[in-house]
Amino acid sequence: MKTILLIEDDVVLRENTKELLELSDYTVTTASNGKLGLQTAIATRPDIIVCDIMMPELDGYGVLEGLTKQEHTMHIPFIFLSAKTERQDVRKGMDLGADDYITKPFSEDEIISAIESRLAKAAILKDRRNTQHKEDNTTDEIRSLNDLKNFFDDNGEVFNFGKDETVYTEGKNSNYIYLVTKGIVKCHKLDEKGKELTTALHKEDDLFGYTSFTQNIPYQETATTISEASLVGLSKNELTTILNTNHKLTLELIQLLTDDISGVKNQLLEMAYSSVYKKTATTILKFADKLNCKPNEAIKISRSDLASVAGIATETLIRTISSFKKQGLIAIEGRNIKIIDIEGLKDVC
Repeated sequence: MKTILLIEDDVVLRENTKELLELSDYTVTTASNGKLGLQTAIATRPDIIVCDIMMPELDGYGVLEGLTKQEHTMHIPFIFLSAKTERQDVRKGMDLGADDYITKPFSEDEIISAIESRLAKAAILKDRRNTQHKEDNTTDEIRSLNDLKNFFDDNGEVFNFGKDETVYTEGKNSNYIYLVTKGIVKCHKLDEKGKELTTALHKEDDLFGYTSFTQNIPYQETATTISEASLVGLSKNELTTILNTNHKLTLELIQLLTDDISGVKNQLLEMAYSSVYKKTATTILKFADKLNCKPNEAIKISRSDLASVAGIATETLIRTISSFKKQGLIAIEGRNIKIIDIEGLKDVC
């Protein structure tokens, strides 16, 4: 019989939910606040935790953060239970690593269905982790970055974003590594003068969001969608488990990180020493490549994003693309740019 830890400060809701779950053949332990809940979870290691957010002593976010720091509790499925329905609250919970989010009031079917599906997923992931401790089996499953990306597709959490939406912000907990399955994401920082510097552009099949696999280092930059985007996220803990048992894959990921660092250095050098014309031409070609644009197909990108990547002021970029237009290198169609003479742009670079 599976055990559930229910952490809820509302006495009536706690007792009613406990009875409901026990009637569904679960063994239920309860805690009246976050502090007691965290202590109980560490001591008893339940199969799944259902936890309120707004509680005395320690809120639900604090409970989840405490669990993720303990090796023997970090993989316990965790479902938030709250009256909060605002998107930012849902996003905060999921960013911290929660498996699901149920809003009050809820039906019996809703909570039972959520618990059953998360227990099933946890069982599958547990089996996979056990298998991954045997290096031969792990090597057969995930032998390369391409295999890892397939693993993301099969096992990761799906996130959909509209244009200009924030994926994560600098300084927040880095709980997920992401794979882009659709669209483009830019990573950027603000300098001391408040000027935005785009540090990377990530297109379909790119991985991003990694900071450290051994330390709890927050995100070092902000990630924002340039277009509608679909991402698949894998928890850092799960990826670390994979890397610990597959040294070849670890070396490939190190090479990817090295290439990323080299790319950022080259971008900074271009921004520091290249002419405005060269920066602008290089950036237009870079966006055309990232967007997989066909010949004579317009690039649908904002002037501010172009300027941010090029490392120049928006006004300067506008003057430069106007010059390119007069030279017959590009055409301007509303907010979009169409490359007319790609070889001519390359010559500028």
